[in-house]
Amino acid sequence: MTESRFEWEGPQDLLPTVTAALQRVVDPEVALNIVDVGLVYRVTVRDQRVDVDVTMTSAACPVTDVIVSDIENELDRALPEDLKIHVELVWEPPWTPQRMSAKARLFMGW
Repeated sequence: MTESRFEWEGPQDLLPTVTAALQRVVDPEVALNIVDVGLVYRVTVRDQRVDVDVTMTSAACPVTDVIVSDIENELDRALPEDLKIHVELVWEPPWTPQRMSAKARLFMGW
């Protein structure tokens, strides 16, 4: 398995499921999944709760609500129903293009 593109704290057996769910969430402005864009900073699973820290490429992102809702929906579909999902929008550290995967940078022509 390749190294995770975000910080992970939780049972290792859930990491592939969470990663796959987050990769199904697409940032509609760039037509890439949020993991490759580098918007997911951290996922913590403990005490029947999944906390996801995400950012946007800018504070003025017009699709923030769509992305957050899609994260919640994809995780809700993929994870056991007893896990409560909480998505937190964070701004520190600020997003930079260096957070993008090599695949995303290639797609964007960077």
